[in-house]
Amino acid sequence: MCTGTRWGREYRREGVAGRVWKEYTSIIEHTRIKPIKFRKVKTAMNDTLKTIAQRYSCRAYTRETPTDAELRAIADAALQSPSAMNRQDWQIIVVKNKSLLEDIEAEGMRVLEGMQDKSAYNRIQSRGGKVYYNAPVMFVVAVDQNRDLLNCGIVCQNIALAAAAQGLGSVICGMVALAFSPEKKKEFEKRMGFPSGYSLGMAVLVGKAGDGPKTPHAPDRSKISFVE
Repeated sequence: MCTGTRWGREYRREGVAGRVWKEYTSIIEHTRIKPIKFRKVKTAMNDTLKTIAQRYSCRAYTRETPTDAELRAIADAALQSPSAMNRQDWQIIVVKNKSLLEDIEAEGMRVLEGMQDKSAYNRIQSRGGKVYYNAPVMFVVAVDQNRDLLNCGIVCQNIALAAAAQGLGSVICGMVALAFSPEKKKEFEKRMGFPSGYSLGMAVLVGKAGDGPKTPHAPDRSKISFVE
């Protein structure tokens, strides 16, 4: 600020210019309260980092369905995901229909059980025998068939973090592809309302966390390197 300079003293003696100078210095004085806003932004950033650190893969859910407001907030967070060239080449489908979820579960388990390698099937059986863990909601991300899955992964991350921010459990679920078997793919795409030219990308299971581990994985900081 230059109120003490010769330039400032001279202009304060003028009529119109003096009033302009007075308004200018008033604005400068007013902006001195802005650091308070910066502190609020810093707190919000800390909350974001805390949510990231506390998110975990939830594999046990209660029967309680999240509220529509909670699900809408998660869906909005998904839409705010960045995408290559801002194409936003996705469709966010929030599946709450119990009958549809049961059919997806049944087909997923049928395919899993029929695999020659039983390790995945046995692992699911040890976790309660439900490949989708009785989650009351499944966020299905349908993607443009002509694009890669990079944008889809970013969307799933936003969904998981938005769920965690509201105290909900979630798990990113690649095994949803089991249910989209050759026998059921077209049926499920139709029942979920996939846009033309779109196919399954990924799913995120969401709900109120039930009994089970709630500990985030330990970060391996050996995976970080700096180039200076």
